[in-house]
Amino acid sequence: MRGSALLALIPLLVLGACAPEPPPARQRLALDCGLSYEALAAKVLAQPGLKPAPQERGEPYRFYNMEGGGEAFVLTEQGAPGHPAVFKQEAVQENGAKVMKNTGCPYGDKAGFDQVMAYLQSLSTR
Repeated sequence: MRGSALLALIPLLVLGACAPEPPPARQRLALDCGLSYEALAAKVLAQPGLKPAPQERGEPYRFYNMEGGGEAFVLTEQGAPGHPAVFKQEAVQENGAKVMKNTGCPYGDKAGFDQVMAYLQSLSTR
């Protein structure tokens, strides 16, 4: 009885062994501040799985989230403090805890960039 039950499992094991490999983990985009704002923004927007967040009327920012979470981008628009600038938020492990890491590339007014970065940092600690 037991032997026939094991024989019945063999086709399932064979099918499981033939299952396609899961896709490799997507490599996260590192911000290259040596690129121009336009080139870096285009690189951000070209990522597969990037989803725009709803835009608030009158806000000079565009927010984008990566499908599956863990990574988000902010592109400034005319009128935003520090414009032009690109910001990135990503969930990372730090000392055994998941935290949000904020990075960015300032191309405009540094004080305005620092203001937006401080705001993003404040969101990360909530």
